[in-house]
Formats: sequence, structure tokens, C-alpha cells
Amino acid sequence: MKPDSKDEKKPSTYVDQELEEYRSLLEPPDKYEEGFNIKTVIGALFIGFVMMPGSIYLGLVAGQNLGPAAEWVTIILFAEVARRSFTTLRKQEIYVLFYIASTLMATMGGIALPGSPFSEWIWKAYLRTSVAMKGFGIDTDIPNWVVPPADSEALLHRMFMHPDWLIPFLLLVAGLLLGKMNSYGLGYALFRLTSDVEKLPFPMAPVTAQGVTALAEVTTKEESWRWRVFSIGSMIGLVFGSFYVGIPTLSGALLAKPLQLIPIPFIDLTHSTQNFMPASPTGIATDLGAVLWGMVLPFYAVVGGFVAAMATLILNPVLYHHGILKHWQPGMDTIRTVTTNQMDFYFSLAIGVALAVAVIGIVSVANGAMQARKNLALRGASQPPEGRGDFPIWIALGLFVLSTFGYLALCHVLVPKFSLVFLLLFAFVFTPVNSYVNARMQGLTGQWVEIPYVLQGTLVLSKYKGVDIWFAPLPLHNYGGMAQHFRVVELTGTKITSIIKADIVVLPIMIVCSFIFWQFFWRLAPIPSQAYPYAQKMWHLSAFNQGLWMTATSDQDSYFLKAINKSVIFGGLGFGLCGYAILSWFKLPILLIYGFIRGLGSLPHGFIPEMFGALLARYYFWPKYGKKQWRLYATVLVAGYACGMGLVGMACAAIAMISKAVSQLPY
Repeated sequence: MKPDSKDEKKPSTYVDQELEEYRSLLEPPDKYEEGFNIKTVIGALFIGFVMMPGSIYLGLVAGQNLGPAAEWVTIILFAEVARRSFTTLRKQEIYVLFYIASTLMATMGGIALPGSPFSEWIWKAYLRTSVAMKGFGIDTDIPNWVVPPADSEALLHRMFMHPDWLIPFLLLVAGLLLGKMNSYGLGYALFRLTSDVEKLPFPMAPVTAQGVTALAEVTTKEESWRWRVFSIGSMIGLVFGSFYVGIPTLSGALLAKPLQLIPIPFIDLTHSTQNFMPASPTGIATDLGAVLWGMVLPFYAVVGGFVAAMATLILNPVLYHHGILKHWQPGMDTIRTVTTNQMDFYFSLAIGVALAVAVIGIVSVANGAMQARKNLALRGASQPPEGRGDFPIWIALGLFVLSTFGYLALCHVLVPKFSLVFLLLFAFVFTPVNSYVNARMQGLTGQWVEIPYVLQGTLVLSKYKGVDIWFAPLPLHNYGGMAQHFRVVELTGTKITSIIKADIVVLPIMIVCSFIFWQFFWRLAPIPSQAYPYAQKMWHLSAFNQGLWMTATSDQDSYFLKAINKSVIFGGLGFGLCGYAILSWFKLPILLIYGFIRGLGSLPHGFIPEMFGALLARYYFWPKYGKKQWRLYATVLVAGYACGMGLVGMACAAIAMISKAVSQLPY
């Protein structure tokens, strides 16, 4: 495999060279075509009924999402069928399949639960009975319109088909419909503003569009380098996945406790290092995918995260000896160490550095918006290209306003004592502003940035008492990512109407498949349990973090107020702003500070293999293939690896489902 082109030198005037290398990789086409047809409908059914169970199982066992694998496998399968039918798949059809797969395989934020929306039911059922919520004393405060009570047969017998789930089901469907209307309305308006009018480059959008273009090559009879690289990645995923996922799954179908040759998701060394590194969670992630991701991610973002993770390991013993990490005790494992450290110090520090990122983003957006206004007078308003499938702006804004009032009505019915003023501010002030900030940041830098902790801070300042407000469908959203999504649609030459039709078809398939398979896995074994190692290991940490915030509005003892340290918050804010200023002054990569913020106080386990992958790419593969060409190789390699892991996950899920259904189902 030889590089197709030499790397081009970028002008030294750019503050961040690495980000600039992603810009202007692809121009919009002259013609737009419909990508939705019977092929994509069959693809949606295939993904929902074949891919989704494997994705759910892989997420519970190994904490991984099958999304990239679902996209590739579906397209390869359909490409082979097309070949034998003496036809091909057009780029627009491939992108719609790509979009459907990513939608159906979407995860619930932060806890690796693919197969939404009923993954949220499983998570909330766990919250109701979790040790973390009981420890905070708020497990019984969760309202019944969120999840049935702990003594309900719906939870005791782990079943969805129960009257206690009726109201949560109606709220779930209403939330899905309102969410689609809300995101399409404001998201499309932001796309027209930032892409058509302000002409922002959206540097990461061409990367996705190039990937879809690469998939189109698979449908032709000519074999390209992409197919060879993808095959290599797939074999790596198949071999590693057989040990990482296959052995625990197959042994779990036969034994009471699954056998893990490779610990999932990390090797915990905290007990071994506690004598000379007290209060430091040490270990190393065991997923080979972390190494491959390190090859793909921007190098300085990986470096920043690794430096922060290592600095945390060094800082923790100092903080412990000075009495700051006062709740840590010898004998604690990684998860308990992280939870106690967050309570004592890192929770406040994370708030401070997140506020710094928000300030940086707002200032960047303000400067960019001022410059854009100056240019608009010269450029004039831009009309959408003919045939792109656009619809009038007033329809988009009407969808946003109508669905927002739907959110307001739901919230007022569910939490009538919460101030309507705050709801209106969330809906018509903060959501548009926050979404615009994020859309411009993605349009300029490719980075996802939003104003942090607005919900949490507002709920604390509102003096509202009750845990129910944390589960209410508040009209507080960030739709900045939709602007980039529409930009990718444009770059692939796909009509916007194709995506709208796809969403209409996907929604019922998502509801039906998610219901069936989450019910099945829940009936096989409690979630989390030994049958699902990743969930058993990591869910307690997520529940602890969520419960900590909830205590801010509960009638119980507020652990949130105990965890808040104003001096640490301001220290984190000052550190983030000073770090950004120093890097900007010396024209160093700004991604260092973003990466540092990502790694500060986080588990260091994943940053070690990630850094290894980044060094391997930079000092071996870049000189051998060229930086630009290796980035293309690495992207396809990771997709192939995800495909291989996904195939193992699907095969193991099928075997486990058949085995346990025959021997354990209590029907």
C-alpha cells in the first residue's frame, strides 16, 4: 500500500496546524439524488433485527458500541447482493444506510447502552435499586412515571409487559416524537445560518463524507486499498474479539461465572500500588481498540489526555497526604477510589475546567460572529442549492416552536411546582444560544463544545426540592451537531428529504426492536450481573455521579453541597483559561488543553494504550506512509476492527440467546 499523495505543508500562520489539515477536503456536488428506497428499508430491518441484539450484548459485556460495525457489515452485505444482481449501490443510498445504522445503534450518553430507547428503562430500573441511590437516600424519591416502584412485579420479575410501565411508555414515545421535531427544526435553521450564510468549513464533515465515498467503492468490481485495509482490521477484530468477548460469552453460557482470560474492561492495579501511590486508581485498559483509536485521534489531543492522566496519578498521593482526598481508604479498588476522589476534589475541578472550555468557546464564537457579520454585507444572503431538498425556514422554526411547547406542557404536568420562567428560559433562550455556540465551534474547529452544568446550576439556584425534576423532559438541548449532520448530507449529494423519510421509517423499527431485545436480555439475567461484566464493573460509577447531582435538590442530606468547593472550581477555571492563553501565545496546538481537560481526574487506564497507539502512528506509520495517507488508512482500519469485534459479538450473542433461552427462561 503506497500513499496516494504527499503531505502538503500548511501555512505557519494557523494557530493549530492539526485542525487545519482537516479543512476543505471535499466540495459539495453539483447534483443531489434521492437515497431512500426499498433497499434502505430492508437495510433498516436488517440492522434492527440482526445487528441490534449483538450491539446490546457487546455493550453490556465489553462496553463497546456496534455502530461502526453495523454500518460496514450492512453495506458490505448489500454490496455483495448488489454485485450478484448486476447492480451497484449509489453513494446516496449508502449514506442513508450509514445514517440508519448509526441511528439504530445510538447509545445512551455516558453509560454505553446501545439499542435505545428502552435502554433508558433498564438504566432507570437499575437506578431505582442501585447501592448508590440507596446510599444517598433518594431511591424511593424517583417518581413512578419514570420507573415502577422497587416492589412492583415489573422489576421483581424483570418484565416490560406490565401496567406499571404504561405511563413511562407514553412519555418515551412522546419524547421521541418531540425530540425529532425539535432537532430538525432548530438544527436545520442552524445549518442554513452557519453553512449557507456564514460559509463555515466544518472541517470534520468531509472526513465522514469521504468515508461514505469509500464505502461506495466496495460496490464496484475494482478492489481498492480501502478494502484491503478494512479486511486487515476485520481479522484483527475477529482474533482479539474471540478472546476478549467470545470466551467470556461462551463460558458464561455453560458456567455459573464467565471465564475471562483478558479482564474486562481493565486490569485493576490499585491494590498493588496503594502503598506508594495512595488514592491513585491505577491499571491499564485491555481493549485493543484503544490503541487503534489513538492512531486516529488528533495526536496532541491524545498527548494532552495522557499527560493529565499521569499528572492525576502523581497529584493524588499529595492530595491524600494533605487531607484533601480524605474519604479514600486502603483496600479500595479503582471504581471506589474514583468515586471517593470525585466527591473530595475532582468533581469541583471538573466544573471549573468545563467552565473554562465554555468561556473559550463563547469568546471564539463571538469573535467569529462579528467577523461573519462584516463579511455578510459583501457576500449577501446565500440561497440553498437547487435540488438539495431544502424546506422553508419558517417551517423549521415552526417545528421547533411547536415541539418546544409540547415539552413545556409535559414538564408542567409532571413537575407542576417547577418555575415556568426557568422552563421558558431553557426553551427559547439557552437552547438556541447553546446550540449556535456549538454549531459554530464545530463549523470552525470540529470540536464539540457547550456551556456546561447549566441544568445542574439552574436547578440548584431554583431552590426546587424534589428528585423528579432530574427526570422531567426539560426543553434544554444542544442541537449544534445537527448543523454538521446536514453538512455531511450535502457533501454526499443526498437530498435532505431522504433523511426525513429514513427517520420516519426508523422510529417504529427502533421502538419494536429495542423493546424485544432489551426485554430478552433482562429476562436472561439481572442487569448488571456477572453475566454482563462491563455493566457490573462500571455502572456503579455512573449511578454515583448521577445520584450526587440529584442530592442537590433532595430533602435528604445534600452530598452535592458537600462535594462543591468554590476555591477548587475557580482554580480549575483559572487553570483552563491560563493554559489556553499560554498555548495561544506560543502558537502551540490548542488541542493540548482540550485533551488535558478530558484526562484530568479521569481513569488513566484507557489513556495508556491510546498514547501507545498515537506514538506508533506518529513515529512509525507517518514516516512510512505519510501523515495524510495514514489517517485515511487508520480510519478504515478502525472501522474494520469494529466490524470484526461486532461479528464476534453478534455470533456470541446469538449463541448465548439460544443457550439461555432453552435452559433458563422462566416462562
